[in-house]
Amino acid sequence: QVQLVESGGGLVQPGGSLRLSCAGSGIDVSNNHMTWHRQAPGSQRELVAFITRGGVTNYMEAVKGRFTIFRNNDKNTVDLQMNNLKPEDTAVYFCKLRGGPQGDLWGQGTQVTVSS
Repeated sequence: QVQLVESGGGLVQPGGSLRLSCAGSGIDVSNNHMTWHRQAPGSQRELVAFITRGGVTNYMEAVKGRFTIFRNNDKNTVDLQMNNLKPEDTAVYFCKLRGGPQGDLWGQGTQVTVSS
């Protein structure tokens, strides 16, 4: 089956770090435009970061300088390194493959909670 599975979420104190991972099954992450999104309770889903097929990256303004999106082709993942986390980063984080044969493909999400 073609699936995306996120992992790496959890509870962290402000200023801490987490690394999220989005693993592809039945797909090649390196050959697809990949994005990370997040959705906080009562809020709309936001685009956090993307990485193109050519490796170009960009980020929402609120996470610039703190988050890094990158591929690990040995593990067939797209990862999101999150540093200096803030309470405002608390959300469910989703991985997405854009424009696949069946349209956009979403993972199930992983919870990130930043709290002291």
